[in-house]
Amino acid sequence: MSAISENIKFYRSKNSLTQAQLADKLNVSEQAVYNWERGTRIPRMGYIEKMAKLFNIESPDILKVNKQPTNMKPLSQSGMHAVRIPIIGTIACGTPILAEQNIEGYTTELFNEKPDGTLFVLRCQGDSMEPKIPDGATVIVREQPTVEDDEIAAVLVDDNTEATLKRIKHVGKQVMLMPENKKYDPILLNEENPGRILGKVIKVSYDL
Repeated sequence: MSAISENIKFYRSKNSLTQAQLADKLNVSEQAVYNWERGTRIPRMGYIEKMAKLFNIESPDILKVNKQPTNMKPLSQSGMHAVRIPIIGTIACGTPILAEQNIEGYTTELFNEKPDGTLFVLRCQGDSMEPKIPDGATVIVREQPTVEDDEIAAVLVDDNTEATLKRIKHVGKQVMLMPENKKYDPILLNEENPGRILGKVIKVSYDL
């Protein structure tokens, strides 16, 4: 059990809330709270902030960045790293991914190890990558112009302004964008249907 999971359980109990009651106040499933307290899943930073407000404490009290009771390690010593990442909405044609007009906000995500490279977040729409990436999930993408076969990438197709998520397969000089959901057809990138890879998906987050 991690320090974060112990802290959630501690403050929930201190406030005389059951897992079901906490789940209801956060608008998540009871299973999600159960997984947080077992340490098998880590809540997104937005939920940590909501819990801190609900418990009338500060977010670091849950993360244990500044304070920690006996036998609890601070976030950095427990191997967890909080990273602030921009959320990308539409992508203006010809502009860098992280241009100001492309960014609609920021989120803070937790990692076991501090990730390399430039990161950005996309919100998923549609079911073409289900069950791997469900509708409404968020993905963290590391910016890079190429990926290997079978890796999932964020791709900007033709003159579209929203990135699509697809599994990559190279076919000669062409690139095939493969959906996980079999009811959708692959998309072929070539001279007639150009596109560019924005980056590799390194983390997927969604609520049960």
